[in-house]
Amino acid sequence: MIDFQNVSMAYSNKAPLALNDVSLHIDQGEFVFIIGPSGSGKSTVIKLLSCEERFQEGEIVLGDKALARIKPRAIPYVRRNLGMIFQDFRLIDSKTVFENVAFAMEIVGASKSKIRRQVPIVLSTVGLRSKMKAKPSELSGGEQQRVAIARAIVNNPKVLLADEPTGNLDPDNSEQIMALLQEINKEGTTVVVCTHDRDLVDKMRQRVIEIKDGMVIRDELQGSYSYCILPEETRE
Repeated sequence: MIDFQNVSMAYSNKAPLALNDVSLHIDQGEFVFIIGPSGSGKSTVIKLLSCEERFQEGEIVLGDKALARIKPRAIPYVRRNLGMIFQDFRLIDSKTVFENVAFAMEIVGASKSKIRRQVPIVLSTVGLRSKMKAKPSELSGGEQQRVAIARAIVNNPKVLLADEPTGNLDPDNSEQIMALLQEINKEGTTVVVCTHDRDLVDKMRQRVIEIKDGMVIRDELQGSYSYCILPEETRE
């Protein structure tokens, strides 16, 4: 589903490598945390998958698309298979909750009748059908992030990319957002989350890919935020 093959990338000719010979594979339907310190390169993975940035070496395959050969005019079509969630929500303040979610469907040319049917269903999924007419400023941070999730999934993407989705939320709202992402994943959507949220990673025990200095240093199924080395006498 997602393949990085010896990918290296720098943001400018003089900058150090943001990713250095990274190879990884993520299957359809997986839930994956990408962790690492600030500046490690984890958000770069998201930016490359969404074609926000371009890489200089290697290959990235998303579904059946080799991203190195994607022309600029084709990028919007690649993004139709992606849902994006950000730390700062990125809602349009002048639009209602319904209009914010509908906007994602309008961009891909959905009919008005389909929008009228689909948006309330998706808002029900995230528990916000009663808030359809509200503006983002009238919602809590957790509610705003749920609107952002509804917008990200309204076109039924194959892959959901989340860059620090709980970064602006308190622990209770963070847990609710992650539980919602798990439910979406159970329906078959691949979910990739870049996060610093140690507690949630430890609780959820999903696959963990750790990046440091642009390199993958750990890829662990049912992993925790910190890698624990067992004492020699306790190992099998």
